[in-house]
Amino acid sequence: MSLLALTGIWKRFGATIALAGADFALAEGEVHALVGANGAGKSTLSRIISGHIQPDRGEIRLAGRVLGHTSSRDAIRSGIAMVTQETSLAPDLSVLENIMLPRMGMPGRLQWQRLRRQARDLLAELGQEERLSLDVPVSSLSIGQRQMVEILKALALDSRIIIFDEPTASLSPLESEMLFGIIRALAGRGHGVIFVSHRLEEIFAVTDRITVLREGRVAAAGVPTDRLAPPELVRLMVGREVSDIYARAGRVQTVPGGVVLRVQHLCSPPQVKDVSFEVRAGEIVALAGLVGAGRSETVETIFGLRRATSGTIIFDGKPFYPRSPQDAIRAGIGLIPEDRRRQGIVPDFSVRENLLLAHLGHHRGFGLAYEKRMAAARSLFDLLGLPEQRLLDANMLTFSGGMQQKVILARWLLLAPKLLLLDEPTRGVDIGTRSAIYSLLRRIAAEGIAVLVVSSDFEEVIGLADRIVVMSDGVSVTEIPGDLVDIENLAMFAAPRSSAQRTRSLLEELTESYGGVAYWIGVDGKRLFCFDRVGEDAAADPGFRSGGFVEIGASRIAAAIARMDHGFVLEPDGSRASILVPIRGRRGHDMGMIGLTVDARRPLPDAASVRARVESATVPAALGSANFSVAA
Repeated sequence: MSLLALTGIWKRFGATIALAGADFALAEGEVHALVGANGAGKSTLSRIISGHIQPDRGEIRLAGRVLGHTSSRDAIRSGIAMVTQETSLAPDLSVLENIMLPRMGMPGRLQWQRLRRQARDLLAELGQEERLSLDVPVSSLSIGQRQMVEILKALALDSRIIIFDEPTASLSPLESEMLFGIIRALAGRGHGVIFVSHRLEEIFAVTDRITVLREGRVAAAGVPTDRLAPPELVRLMVGREVSDIYARAGRVQTVPGGVVLRVQHLCSPPQVKDVSFEVRAGEIVALAGLVGAGRSETVETIFGLRRATSGTIIFDGKPFYPRSPQDAIRAGIGLIPEDRRRQGIVPDFSVRENLLLAHLGHHRGFGLAYEKRMAAARSLFDLLGLPEQRLLDANMLTFSGGMQQKVILARWLLLAPKLLLLDEPTRGVDIGTRSAIYSLLRRIAAEGIAVLVVSSDFEEVIGLADRIVVMSDGVSVTEIPGDLVDIENLAMFAAPRSSAQRTRSLLEELTESYGGVAYWIGVDGKRLFCFDRVGEDAAADPGFRSGGFVEIGASRIAAAIARMDHGFVLEPDGSRASILVPIRGRRGHDMGMIGLTVDARRPLPDAASVRARVESATVPAALGSANFSVAA
C-alpha cells in the first residue's frame, strides 16, 4: 500500500537547482534506498519530506492525503522522523532529554520515569546499555555516540516514516548490523523506511527498492534491489564505472621509510589510556575500533587539541609535546577532523579563506600572504577535480559534503606535511569521491608522507591500510598487516574490553576449574587470531598470545583445529590436548571458538562438562548478541 508519494518536486538554492522535477514513492513495510553522488539532491529531498525545507513546487501525499507541512514539527505530528547525517542535538541537554526532545513540543504532560524506561529499552535494542549513559550531556559525546543519540531520538517517536540519512557513517560494521536488524523490524511492523547511504554493501543488505538521483533528477525510480548489480548502481549514480575503489590495481609496492611518528604508552584521560604504535614515511596506518574506543582522541592528542598526561610522542626523531594545534602545524602535521561541519570548515568564510586556514596557522610575518599559495591551490583544485572558479564562492555550504572534504584535504596538501592525520576521511561522501580520496592518499604516501587514518568502516580499513592498529576502550590491543585480516576477525579484536568481560570471565572459570590455558580465537584460512587468552601454564601453552596471530601450523593446537572433535584432541607429540567449541551469535554470525588446552600428561577434564560451561556463557554485548550458542 502506498504510504508516501512525491510528484514533480523542484527546489532551487540561488543559482543552484538542487531538485528538478523529482518523483519518489514509498510503500508500507518497505525499506527504500535513496542514493546518488554528492550534490545529487538526496539530502534536499529528505529534508523536504521531513519538513526542514519547503519545495518550490510539486506535490507530497501521505497515505493519499495532500501534505502541506511547513515545519519539521508538522512533519513529526504527521508521523515523519529523520535521522540526519549532521547531528542536530542540544549539546547542553542530557542524552535522555535529547532522545525525548521532540516530545517536548507535543501536547500533554511528560512522564519522565516512563520515558526513561523507553529509552533504556531502545539502548538495549541497539546494544548500547554499557556504552551510552542517559544522564551525561551530549556535548561530552564523540560524533559516533551523537549519531547513536540521533537514531534513538527517531526510534523513540515510533513514526510511520523514518528517514535514515547516512546513519552508519560513524558506526562499526557490527553496530551497523544491529541498526539494520531494527530497520528490518520497523519495516516488518508496517513502517516505511527511507535509507540514504553511499555504502553499496549496506544498500544491498537492507533495502527492498532503490531510487537513484543524479544532478537533481531521477535516474532510476523504485527499482527492486535484487534486480540491480553493484556496478550497474554505480554507473547510475556517478555516470561512469568505478572498478577499483581502493586503488588496489596498479598499486606500487614500496618499502616504508624511516619512522616519522612513534607513540608509546600515550595517555590522555578519560578516552586515551595506553596507546602505542608507529607510522613510517610512505606508509598508511589505520586506527580501527568501535565508536568510543579512543581513536579520535588519540589523533587529537598528537595534534595538540588534547593534553597528554603520560607517555611519549616522538615526531621526526625528536620528542614532541604540542601545546596547541599551531605547534603541530608548524612541525609539519595536518589533521582532517571527524566532524567536517563543526571542526573542519568556517561556514561564513569563502572557499578560498577555508582553503587557506592552515596556511594562516603556518605563516609567520605580516599580512595574509595568500598569493604565494594560490598557484599551488589552483593546481590542487585541478588534481581533485574541483572547478577553479568555485574558489570565489562566498560560502562553503554551497559545496556538497564530498566537495567540502576535498577542499579540507587540499588545505593540508598545500603545506606539504610530513604526517597527515585523517579522522573518518570518507564520512558522508559518495563512492566516486571515496575512490578519488583513496587514490590521492596512495599517491601522497608514495611521495613519502606518513598517513594515519581513523575509520569505523572496517572494509575501508582493510582495503586502504598497510598496517592496522586496533583500539579498544582507549588501549591499543594488537597490530595487524592490512592484507592478513578480514572484517569479522577485526571486529572481534575491536570488541570493547568492558563488554567482553563476560567472555574473559568464562576463560577464567575454565582455567580455574580445569587448569591449562583458555582462549577465544578465530580461524581464517591458514591463520589463527587470538582475541583473548587466560592462563600461563607453560606445559599447556597453545603457541599464541592475546592479540596475536600465527600460522595454524606454527601453533600448538594444529591437530585440534584440523579435527574439530567434540572431545579433547591430542597433539602428535603427546604433550598437549585441546578442545575447541565453535560459537555463533544470536543472529547466526560466526564468532570464532572458545578453546582449552591442557597438559596431556595429566588426567584430562570431562569434555562434556567443558562444552556445557561454554554453552551457558554470554558473549560481549557490543558484538550484537545477548547469548552465543555452540555451533553444530
